[in-house]
Amino acid sequence: MMMATIRAGALCLVAALAAPAHAATPAAAPAASKPDVAKGQTIATGVCVACHTVDGARGSPANPILMGQHPEYLVKQLQEFKSGKRNNAIMKGFASTLSDDDMKNVSAFYASKAAKPGFAKDKATVKEGQTIYRAGIAEKAVPACAGCHSPNGAGVPVQYPRLGGQHGDYTEGQLVAFRSGLRANSAQMTSIAQRMSDSEMKAVADYIAGLK
Repeated sequence: MMMATIRAGALCLVAALAAPAHAATPAAAPAASKPDVAKGQTIATGVCVACHTVDGARGSPANPILMGQHPEYLVKQLQEFKSGKRNNAIMKGFASTLSDDDMKNVSAFYASKAAKPGFAKDKATVKEGQTIYRAGIAEKAVPACAGCHSPNGAGVPVQYPRLGGQHGDYTEGQLVAFRSGLRANSAQMTSIAQRMSDSEMKAVADYIAGLK
């Protein structure tokens, strides 16, 4: 009888010691919901269409082509427009109306569209642009664009945006904005742009427009 009592007590003690460890086990985090492309299309066609066309295609050269862009990059830019980290009064107004889910949905919609090829406009500077893109400018310590944005301009998801086929005017404008400090949401690009001349920016931006 005494042995049975001792065994029962030992089992209770083991259970008591095990209970806190079991209780401390963290609950699994809920799985992130997938973006809703249909909802993203509704936002794009109702809000973004005026500047970015119905599917983010080749609209005004002053505005970026969004189709085929990495969704993570688009979400980051929308968040930074909303917070003011990226300075653009028009985009801040639009982004401020979007929730995080809205941003993910509309970014997924644009990313779902196949990017259309563009073309370089200035044959006289294509070689210079190609050299800058593929090899950089050694004497100015400007690295090759291809190192981050890939040889064909496809970029690296999450880290670096797709550039291939982008409007040359838009790309040039962003380089100028990085150099002046008007666009200040990438210390890396600010440092690079500050070492480039106007003609170098124009040449590489035009070359990028023709990348496929």
